[in-house]
Amino acid sequence: MRRTVFAALAALSLTAAAQAQAPNQTLRIGLREDPDILDPTLARTFVGRIVFASLCDKLFDINDKLEIVPQLATGYTWEDPKTLRITLREGVRFHDGEPMDAEAVRYSLNRHLTMSGSFRRGEIGIAEAVEVVDAKTIRIRLKSASSPFLSQLTDRAGMIVSPKAAEAAGRNFGNAPVCAGPYRFVERVAQDRIVVERFAGYWDAARIHIPRIVFQPIPDNTVRLANLQSGALEMVQTIEPDDVKTVERNRRLKVVSYDELGYQSISYNLGNGPRANTPFGRDPRIRAAFELAIDRQAVNQVVYEGFYVPTAQPVPPGNPFHVPGFRPEGRDVAKARALLREAGVTGPVQVEMTIPNNPDLRQVGEVIQAMVKEAGFDLRLNAMEFASSLQAANRGDFETYLVAWSGRVDPDGNIWTFSHSGGGQNDGKYSNPEVD
Repeated sequence: MRRTVFAALAALSLTAAAQAQAPNQTLRIGLREDPDILDPTLARTFVGRIVFASLCDKLFDINDKLEIVPQLATGYTWEDPKTLRITLREGVRFHDGEPMDAEAVRYSLNRHLTMSGSFRRGEIGIAEAVEVVDAKTIRIRLKSASSPFLSQLTDRAGMIVSPKAAEAAGRNFGNAPVCAGPYRFVERVAQDRIVVERFAGYWDAARIHIPRIVFQPIPDNTVRLANLQSGALEMVQTIEPDDVKTVERNRRLKVVSYDELGYQSISYNLGNGPRANTPFGRDPRIRAAFELAIDRQAVNQVVYEGFYVPTAQPVPPGNPFHVPGFRPEGRDVAKARALLREAGVTGPVQVEMTIPNNPDLRQVGEVIQAMVKEAGFDLRLNAMEFASSLQAANRGDFETYLVAWSGRVDPDGNIWTFSHSGGGQNDGKYSNPEVD
């Protein structure tokens, strides 16, 4: 389903509020969950990207028109279809005082490409060589032409880290990340807070008005919203659709809604370890029956107040690459039962669904659980802390996995990493030479 996300601010204008900050004032932001590791090479969670936006600038960024614009870079040229030349901003320094130059870019991109466990390798793995032209110019040679490559540098694959700090910390870099963003890391207490403070040496410091930000993971939607209403928070990452009207009635609060680039889906384990060796993982007829038992529109209405758009593709309706005529098949319990009989199923099919431990996703799981039971499935729900659920999926410790993907500006970022046999987030190990 295509997602509409709601954030709430305890101010009429965050920009105005920022400009009026007292020198020691802190912006407190309630997050839906605690991010995973704060290392742009190893990180995977969406909520982590929110924190990274304060810590780690990228080579390029995306503006509100979804256009690629320079950030640490000043521009780029394609010397030929396989050679990208990037010029870098002058006078940029990392939080440890080290210069952000072409050598630092080369180091960071190679770290993304070679570090064990890197989630960036699948995003920029088409890069064959990263070369320093001079202190402010980098050249990237690709194995083959790649139209989405530049867009990958607008996300974590384009985040540049201090080589000195990264070398010293090794795989512990995420415990105290050193980048070139507007805020520097201060402290992290797991499941409690992440604190950052304004970096005086930031290259665009005149635009940074808030001295200090505290990110507070509060998984419970009711508690998170109560903290916002009481003034214990100035902003929350998300509110649930059934809370929108409540927030809109509060004159102190403002709701900001936007359509996401991503989607919510269910991943199947088809080949990642022994948990793929089940009737569900082996027989496509059983999986087809499971899908036919789900009414996407009913899930949307019951859980999300109709704010989502049911779809059968990983590209949202607002994207020019969306195919309007490609829609999900409607719920058909009789057809689902017929497929199970054809597959030789004589009793309820035992299936487990891993779910991030968020109230709305738990509710989605419960609605799906009731729906598929009517078709002959015994669905067990396994709720886990979000970062832990990602780790479980990565190592194959799941049968099905309900998860949301935040999306990328280029549709390739919504498809390749999940569907290609070498995709970095193809947790179920789907493999189809024709798709590849």
